[in-house]
Amino acid sequence: MALVKISAVPGMEFDVLVDGPEDAPLVLLLHGFAESFHTWDAQTAALARAGYRAAAPSQRGYSAGARPDPANTALYQFDHLVEDAMAIAAACGYANKRFHLVGHDWGGSIAWGIADKYPERLASLTVLSRPHPNAFNRALALPDGDQKHRSRHHRAFLEPDAAVVVLANDAEWLRVRWEANGVPPAATERHLAVLGNPAAMEAALAWYRARGAIRAPLGPTRVPTLYIWGDADDTVGRPAAEGTRDFVSADYTFEVLPGVGHFAADQAPGRISELLLRHLTCHPV
Repeated sequence: MALVKISAVPGMEFDVLVDGPEDAPLVLLLHGFAESFHTWDAQTAALARAGYRAAAPSQRGYSAGARPDPANTALYQFDHLVEDAMAIAAACGYANKRFHLVGHDWGGSIAWGIADKYPERLASLTVLSRPHPNAFNRALALPDGDQKHRSRHHRAFLEPDAAVVVLANDAEWLRVRWEANGVPPAATERHLAVLGNPAAMEAALAWYRARGAIRAPLGPTRVPTLYIWGDADDTVGRPAAEGTRDFVSADYTFEVLPGVGHFAADQAPGRISELLLRHLTCHPV
């Protein structure tokens, strides 16, 4: 595995972890919050062993060289995040070719958006933990209020002091949350090396502030999709997870991981790699 710099967007240089043969089918892996591109360390290695070219970028705001002023939230709008990913794929040699896309949490949201806007560019889609936006919106509106309660931290992230709160006491909020979700201590330290400073945290939270509390609906996903959900995920309830199938019109696989929390790739890396490789094999480029 190597760390490379990719200047895919004018004025910005992304840190990207890559592994595998350069001429192999591309798998682009998008991390979520509050983690880093190290979410995919196990998967990039497994993909390389299986003959794929894995690329896991540190996305806008997470890469120090791709961190526009977070006070200008317009620079962190959803469309920019989608186009960043497509530009990185192009820089990896896939400007006009199909590739495999993987996303977790916020990276999953971006992945759903890419599949909606560029379905012809994707051989397969794999999403961890983040339901299809339409299923998520439907669950948020349920009268029991369960999904709304699970998502309460999203509104807290809109507060001006959110970065201070999250990083206080040696990032106690993050450490407690990761530990409760089975994230190994070594992975915690890798994520904090990227995200555990005020500049990176402000930029990461700018994603939430740019979007606000509303998630725009998408059309049905027309890409072969694997959706993975841990049934101990404290941020995504069963109605949103199970309801995702209603918004995928292509081949669809739903995998439930018993006892696994929100950060599935860190908690169950072997199982995630196994499921991902099986899905990619079924849907070659």
